[in-house]
Amino acid sequence: MIAKITGGQNTAKLIRYLYSTKKKGHTDPHLVASWDGFAPDPGRADDFDATKRALVADLDLHVKQAERLGRAPEKHVWHCSIRAAKSDRHLSDEEWGDIARRIVAATGIAPEGDPDGCRWVAVRHAPDHIHIAATKVRADLRTARHWNDYLTADRELAAIEKEYGLFQVVRGDRTAAKRPTRAEQEKAKRAGHDKTARERLRTTVRTAVAAAASTEEFLRLLEHTDGVLAEVVYFPSGDVRGLKVALADDTNAQAEPIWFSGSDLAPDLSWPKIRDRLAATARTRQPWQTALAAAEHIPHALTHDDAIAAQAHIAALAEAIDVLPLLAPTPYRAELRQAAEVFERVSRSRIHAENRHAAWLRGAVKDMLRTPPPNSPDGTLWALFLDTIVLAVVATVRWHDLHHHDQQVAAASEALIHIQAVADQAAAVPLAGLMRVVPTSAVEIRYAHVVRAVLPEHAEKILDAPDWGALAATLARAEKEGHDPAEALRNAAGQRPLDDARHPARLIAWRIQRVSAQEAQTPHATPAASKPAPTARRKYR
Repeated sequence: MIAKITGGQNTAKLIRYLYSTKKKGHTDPHLVASWDGFAPDPGRADDFDATKRALVADLDLHVKQAERLGRAPEKHVWHCSIRAAKSDRHLSDEEWGDIARRIVAATGIAPEGDPDGCRWVAVRHAPDHIHIAATKVRADLRTARHWNDYLTADRELAAIEKEYGLFQVVRGDRTAAKRPTRAEQEKAKRAGHDKTARERLRTTVRTAVAAAASTEEFLRLLEHTDGVLAEVVYFPSGDVRGLKVALADDTNAQAEPIWFSGSDLAPDLSWPKIRDRLAATARTRQPWQTALAAAEHIPHALTHDDAIAAQAHIAALAEAIDVLPLLAPTPYRAELRQAAEVFERVSRSRIHAENRHAAWLRGAVKDMLRTPPPNSPDGTLWALFLDTIVLAVVATVRWHDLHHHDQQVAAASEALIHIQAVADQAAAVPLAGLMRVVPTSAVEIRYAHVVRAVLPEHAEKILDAPDWGALAATLARAEKEGHDPAEALRNAAGQRPLDDARHPARLIAWRIQRVSAQEAQTPHATPAASKPAPTARRKYR
């Protein structure tokens, strides 16, 4: 169930709308509940107009009394619509009435057992929803205390859904980015864009944050992005107050750019938060290996670290996914952009992230853009990195689910589909190369015994997988190079658990190749020095 709460200052106008049958879908308007159970119902009266006037007068009684004392609120009308999901069963009037009473009690409009609660009515004029109309002056002529009414109503609806056996809506935690308005959507459609200016700018700024190693570089990236305008806003002292961005092709009626602050785009894109994330960065000379090691560590961190550290790892993972389209071969970029756009929602929750916990991954990702990947002509390293990201996203789904972050779980699950699709495509070439050198049957049988001895809990899944031949070929190559197959298998599988791996055989094959090539070592890195924000130039075009 979804609630929508608005305010107003004309009780008669709202009642007129609720009882109107001119709007499509409005049929048989009538009361299902009221403040005392005896409110006049125009929908069931012989004289509709007279009864409607009587209902308005009754609702406004305390408002008029408060007006004479100069104590009435300017907007005295409280309006809450509650809509059931399309898949929900048909609720009776009695059930809707009970739901209305619970909502006005939960929100503070008419607390249960309070004889001075506000006057309200619940009108049903369609099968799938009701409207609650209330006046916000209590019988003691005080104004109702209904702060955070949307959140309290939403919590009560979540309980109602469970008790009534209704569809349970995925609920947020007020950390989502602002949704584009209808006007923004229509404007984008007229201009031939799939995304609104707000959404396009959000993607651009997020990518710049993920790619930049300092605030100066972040602003330079925005400056050199075609069609993007950026302006730094200063305090009178000269310190940076914030950042605002616009698109050159998005203007108002006066042909002026429509500016958005960072926080208008997303809660984590305010200037202070961008600056803090850029400062919490560790640099390395071998970024691809460091990024792999840091990404492989995420499932362990989400299981064993505290919440603020775990949230930091998820935020850094989101930055890695933001950068994937820039690193990927052309055929994979569109799918990875979709993954990044969806995973943006996953990167925030009510838990505050301590960014320093994920400095290694954040720094390595930035340096990956500046460093060619190690020699991997068949794409093995890229395939391993994607499979590692998949495991990190799976762990993220589990962590958010454990903390009841429903929207984040849904978004991470959707992003996972896109990343898995790219991971499967990226694995095709290196797997095909390995399958061309599959060892003899006798050797393969020997390796199967090794797998059963070393990894008994995963053996059947590995040996039954289409990728088993590729792993056998990898073990043969490792043995030819002087490595013990059992030890190579144990080391590769022991790097991180395989419980969440869809393709454990190919993941182990990638890891063995990386270990045998000695590419897994992470050298000492030093944190990047944070640099002051620019003060010379104020306008970036």
